[in-house]
Amino acid sequence: MDTLHKSVRNKFLERFGAAPDIIVRAPGRVNLIGEHTDYNEGYALPMAIDQAVWIALRSREDRQVSLYSVEEDDLGEFSLDKLERKQGWLEYPKGMAWALQEAGYTLSGFEGVLTSDVPRGSGLSSSAALEMAVARAFHEVSEFPWDAVQMALLGQRCENDWVGANTGVMDQLTSAAGQQGY
Repeated sequence: MDTLHKSVRNKFLERFGAAPDIIVRAPGRVNLIGEHTDYNEGYALPMAIDQAVWIALRSREDRQVSLYSVEEDDLGEFSLDKLERKQGWLEYPKGMAWALQEAGYTLSGFEGVLTSDVPRGSGLSSSAALEMAVARAFHEVSEFPWDAVQMALLGQRCENDWVGANTGVMDQLTSAAGQQGY
């Protein structure tokens, strides 16, 4: 079992008093070619990497999300029925909830623990990995089909229209669809 997989499971157990029902993972990415070219319609050759964002979670009966970030040592909470923009790390999960709901997905709440070994600000797409891990968490608890391209486009919408960063879709697509050995 991967070290972070085991760690996020144990942190969930400590925080919520039971083992998680689900653990999701979304990788960061690196480019062989094409840094800053995808959003200018240039060529890019990205690959998913071993470093990833992990979320251990279980569903809730209500439409609340309660998510503890190990790296931030912070518990963030929000209602899926009343999403409000603020500042901080929780805007990525809230932005994904917003983008998914705007696209017509019916979401269920969850409680979880989030951890990552994708260094922030390193060019390895930590924000895209976070967005796709959150999308996978909602996919699991809300039981909608996983469509990697659609999830990547919604991650881009989260980043562009909720968080306010003008990005292309390459990072999210690599995280949503990347496979080991490819």
